[in-house]
Amino acid sequence: MKLSEWKLYSIYALGHILQGSPEADKKYLKILFKYLMGKECNFDNPQTYSEKLQWLKIYDRNPLYTQLVDKYEVRKFIEERIGREHLIPCLGVWNHFDEIDFDKLPNQFVLKCTHDSGGLIICKDKSTLDLKQARKKIEHCLKRNYFLNHREWPYKDVKPRIIAEEYTVDESGYELKDYKIFCFNGEPKAMFIATDRGTDTKFDFFDTEFHHLPFTNGHPNADKEIRKPANFDEMLRIAGILSKGMPEVRVDLYNVNGKILFGEMTFFHWSGLMPFKPEEWDYKFGSWIELPEVR
Repeated sequence: MKLSEWKLYSIYALGHILQGSPEADKKYLKILFKYLMGKECNFDNPQTYSEKLQWLKIYDRNPLYTQLVDKYEVRKFIEERIGREHLIPCLGVWNHFDEIDFDKLPNQFVLKCTHDSGGLIICKDKSTLDLKQARKKIEHCLKRNYFLNHREWPYKDVKPRIIAEEYTVDESGYELKDYKIFCFNGEPKAMFIATDRGTDTKFDFFDTEFHHLPFTNGHPNADKEIRKPANFDEMLRIAGILSKGMPEVRVDLYNVNGKILFGEMTFFHWSGLMPFKPEEWDYKFGSWIELPEVR
């Protein structure tokens, strides 16, 4: 293990000790932020997007957010606000892997855990699916407490379950591009498109006029042209509806042959722990967050 990895895991281990109250969470986040971002986190007068996300973790604990990060329960919210037609069809939900009857699933499907990020199994051909490896990955994710490492508190009380959805690709025929829209009190301000997921992920940021923005955050830009979807304005409208009343949330959508489908809602992009390059964009995004009254 590299020294940097050892240090990070040591901080995570400390985080398992420093828990039990918002003040303990705050103390831990200060340590983690200093290590990953290379500077102090100003909780008293946060200015950057990264700092304000840490502040929101501690002081904006709206119980609705727990439903919205639950990959199964959020479906009710989406159906009520924009309609069932924007949901990827659900094939089932289970508490344990061995409850899944794979004979009843179609040849292609996607498995994911409802309470975390990363517990994903993409099955393109059921006859070649390695059930042993799938079980190992899913059961590992079911045991994972996604809240602990970065204190994204909405995940703390999400019930760990497994959900299956229809396998879907966009016009490329091989991937499903993510359109991730940053919204502030119901107003979309910027977005990025994630491409080449699973190989060499690229992030390209745009404003709401689809002008490419000159910065990176976590992944390099794509080396190919990314075209504006014909129904881009409708995507922004939907994101605005879903984010109304929330100081900051990233609404993730898919666009499949002109049909807009919901992906997920993310309250803490990169958990607020990934530098913007150049840093001025961290301040720009931060200026869009109007911090609410302390909950």
